[in-house]
Amino acid sequence: MIGVSLKGLAGRKLRALLTALAIILGVAMVSGTYVLTDTIDKAFSQIFQETYANTDAVVNGRGADIEFQGESTATPPIPEEILEQVQSVSSVEAAAGTVFDQRDAKILTKEGKAVNTNGAPSFGFGLDTSEEASRFNPLKLLDGTWADEAGEVVIDSGTADREGYAIGDKVQISTLEPAEEFEIVGLAQYGNTDSLGNATFAAFTISEAQRLLHRDGQLDAVSVAARDGVTPTALVKDLRSELPGDVVNVRTGLEQADEDAESAEFTTFIRYFLLAFAGIALFVGAFVIFNTLSITVAQRTREFATLRTLGASRRQVLGSVILEALVIGLLSAIIGLFAGLGLAIGLNELFKALNLELPSTDTVFATRTIVVSLLIGTVVTVLAGLFPAIRATRVPPIAAVREGAELPKSRLAPLAPYFAIVTIAIAVALLGLAMFKDDLATAPRLLSIAGGVLLLFLGVALISSRVVRPIARVVGWPATQIGGVAGRLAKENSMRNPARTAATAAALMIGVALVTFVGVLANGMKESNRGAIEDQVQADYVVTAQDGFSPFVAGAGDALEEAGVGETVTPVRSELGKIDDEAQYVTGIDPDSIAETYAFEWQDGSNAVLAELGRDGAIVAKGFADDNDLRVGSPLELLAPNGSTALLEVKAVYEPPPFFPLLGAVSVGRELFDSLYERPRNQYVFVNVEGSASAAATKELETAVADFPDAKVQTREGWIKQQDEDFNTFLTMLYVLLALSVIVSLFGMVNTLVLSVFERTRELGMLRAVGMTRRQIRRMVRHESVITALIGTALGLPLGIFLAALVTQALGQFDLRFEVPYSLLVVFAVIAIVVGIVAAIAPARRAARLNVLEALQYE
Repeated sequence: MIGVSLKGLAGRKLRALLTALAIILGVAMVSGTYVLTDTIDKAFSQIFQETYANTDAVVNGRGADIEFQGESTATPPIPEEILEQVQSVSSVEAAAGTVFDQRDAKILTKEGKAVNTNGAPSFGFGLDTSEEASRFNPLKLLDGTWADEAGEVVIDSGTADREGYAIGDKVQISTLEPAEEFEIVGLAQYGNTDSLGNATFAAFTISEAQRLLHRDGQLDAVSVAARDGVTPTALVKDLRSELPGDVVNVRTGLEQADEDAESAEFTTFIRYFLLAFAGIALFVGAFVIFNTLSITVAQRTREFATLRTLGASRRQVLGSVILEALVIGLLSAIIGLFAGLGLAIGLNELFKALNLELPSTDTVFATRTIVVSLLIGTVVTVLAGLFPAIRATRVPPIAAVREGAELPKSRLAPLAPYFAIVTIAIAVALLGLAMFKDDLATAPRLLSIAGGVLLLFLGVALISSRVVRPIARVVGWPATQIGGVAGRLAKENSMRNPARTAATAAALMIGVALVTFVGVLANGMKESNRGAIEDQVQADYVVTAQDGFSPFVAGAGDALEEAGVGETVTPVRSELGKIDDEAQYVTGIDPDSIAETYAFEWQDGSNAVLAELGRDGAIVAKGFADDNDLRVGSPLELLAPNGSTALLEVKAVYEPPPFFPLLGAVSVGRELFDSLYERPRNQYVFVNVEGSASAAATKELETAVADFPDAKVQTREGWIKQQDEDFNTFLTMLYVLLALSVIVSLFGMVNTLVLSVFERTRELGMLRAVGMTRRQIRRMVRHESVITALIGTALGLPLGIFLAALVTQALGQFDLRFEVPYSLLVVFAVIAIVVGIVAAIAPARRAARLNVLEALQYE
């Protein structure tokens, strides 16, 4: 039986290949995801390991540990005198100080704009490059020399390549000071890491970095090497006994590397994000395999019956079909595993195209990647082939002598509609649990959503055979009008075997449903975002960082105020802080002008209260007030990252739009904010001009911030449009990833049509014999494919809209709008028609080329 199975596969190479393609793509996505994210992880690990490779201990500032929504505060600087104290400890062999800033050293392009890192760090270093301190230098000089005096800089080689800079060139760099010109004296990279992704760095002398990054008399860290015979742990103990514990933290180099590595955990999100799309592709692929093997088993009824007649048991027939699935799955998984290497490159290029370049180094092909890819590909294929294999065992030996024998129906077939209803009910219950149970933890919530969506797709697929005929009559009507006899036959063929048509359409249905879900939800988010901004911002202009969302230097707002180009200039600062031990964003506002550019919806208070903020007042958002039982007069304690505290009193409560609040949970006066945060940054600067926004006013504002190239001047409407464009960029990435499942379903349609042509060889020969032309045959197959695609679309569109409506309802507290983009749905339908036409190209050509006489004799 093993030989029979393998010979059967060898004799059906085309069918096996088309079946395998569905799994190859899914496994390639899994493999590619692991290769990409493992490579990124290795790049980060190299950075942290090499940074502290020759460091036994690290001394840095002690501050409040504040983390919120994946963002954490930097440690505060330490007095420069700490370096001398460290060097005086007997167990210390060498020590060197470093200035280090993650976001305030912006390299400018030759056009004078800040290089857009899209949220990645813009590192600024102040390095001790003496021979004794060289062991602590995290950077590797590739060409040139280190900066030795003011006016010199070393930049990363990646930025130099992208922007066309070379040693000896002049480059402008914007820091906490206005942009200045420096001579590039060297090019470097971070350790042995080939690329930092979108991140950039600029390395100066320590004194120059202190001036530019506002660290006069301060260092960010001191790296320490122990004398021979002294362990890192013993060194740390000695340092702690000599240094002021209320000012500094002391860790071993390994501990500091582990601490820093936590900042790279976003790769875990990328991994699971991409694996979700791989799972979708595999789920669709399982439908394709199930359908293909079901058709193949049905076509081989007489073959199985003959084997039974010759003495094969049901168990042997079952094993034969499962073996075929196992071989297809294993070979597909192996091919998909190595195809993942190419897909990893493609995914990386996709991120680059969306300006989301990630750090990289030598490609990592881990054992885990091999095991998981092979296991998933094989198991999914075998499970998908299990039910068709069981059906094959029900073929009676007598079927071998019957003409046109068919598989007997399963005993459970009459119960299929009830199974479908129960499955859909369980799916809706799981989705409802995830959407509406507020106290559900994140992991169970995600599992409930995933399980609910999968069961919903499965339930609709189970019941879809019952609705294929009425849908086919509707979507097939144009084919009867356009295609004549061929169109009518195509419609009838799609209705002749509704179970097969439904299974084929179900694969496309999943892709269409997910694309529709994303499109509808995204449209609602964009409308909610627009509404939230329009409700809050009354300013003519909004000044932001070049990427639109990062904080930028306060000097840009100061320059606008000093230039006097606007009637009202209102900087809005933003930083993390702890409010009564709860991490939140804190905003610093100008009490005298904020009400002219920002519309408060007061719940308790009025614009007049703003003048009373002083150095101890705060206004709080209603949601935060409700969660913490706060009201006007309630006390608050604000803890800043450097350990400074302020006792506050709630002066007023307002309610911002829940979808996109521009201010933090707590807002204080700018004077108090600047006293708590050593290097305050603006999140926005709102500007009102005389009259209204105009080209002349825009030019004046841009001139005022010319020394701060990271500042971007936009009208309110322009800012909203820019956010729409940024959102569309992310949406494009989702559509590209979802396209993989549509491609898998495309192969499924091709497969089904090819098998259908095999099955209907005699029928096609008869049609040719009674006068049907090759062109009509091609048209018939093409129309049949389009009808199947439209059935999948007709099922997928409402399913996607339903899921979007469910999520929108569940997120009602965020004021998320439900907006159906009807024009986009029409585009999806047109794409489905194109998919149908493309899927029919090869099968239609094959059907048209059949020899009439051979076809009439085909069995």
